Amino acid sequence: MTQLSSDDLLVRAAMAHLHLVSIHPWADGNGRMSRSLQTLMIAREGELAPEFSSIEAWLGRPGNTWEYYRELQRRGATYRPDQDISEWVRFNLTAYHQQAQTVRSRLDRSSRVWLLLGEFAEARGLEERVVSALHDVAMSGRVRRTRYERAEDLSLQRAQRDLRDLGAVDVLTPIGRTRARFYTAGPAFPESALEAARTPLPLTDPYIR
Repeated sequence: MTQLSSDDLLVRAAMAHLHLVSIHPWADGNGRMSRSLQTLMIAREGELAPEFSSIEAWLGRPGNTWEYYRELQRRGATYRPDQDISEWVRFNLTAYHQQAQTVRSRLDRSSRVWLLLGEFAEARGLEERVVSALHDVAMSGRVRRTRYERAEDLSLQRAQRDLRDLGAVDVLTPIGRTRARFYTAGPAFPESALEAARTPLPLTDPYIR
């Protein structure tokens, strides 16, 4: 990774997080408030996307919360502003780096799925616009008529007809009735697109080459 100094925003935010949580100003919620301060410092510099301003999503991954508390324990139970916090900064930078990797992986998967569905639609003689509905199904498991209608700027009748036609050829399966209805992948939905959607790239440690 590129060498960073204590003037770097991510480093300063990580240090503020540690300093506040080490003081323990509240009876409860010190970690949560300290992470909020970290996020606020980054957001005030213009980075508002939660994927790049907060480590909360990364902490939600298996094992990472445990690592977070282990890092805090290593810093000790008392406030020591002169201690070496290089490992703490490294921990936080790894979190941000891997969150960026996650976003990149999601975008790459989305693009791959769109390409596969476009090829599928062309081979089956389907209208190009239905790819957006199929993409929603592949990436999130379902699509509703209202979402497809807005995404493609269609009339209610056109959107209903498209989804009904996809159901008739087993590409989609309708679930529920009337307004509560949504569509999931049917027997004829391309398995290659579903496989691409559920196969994220493994995360790497930016400090290990």
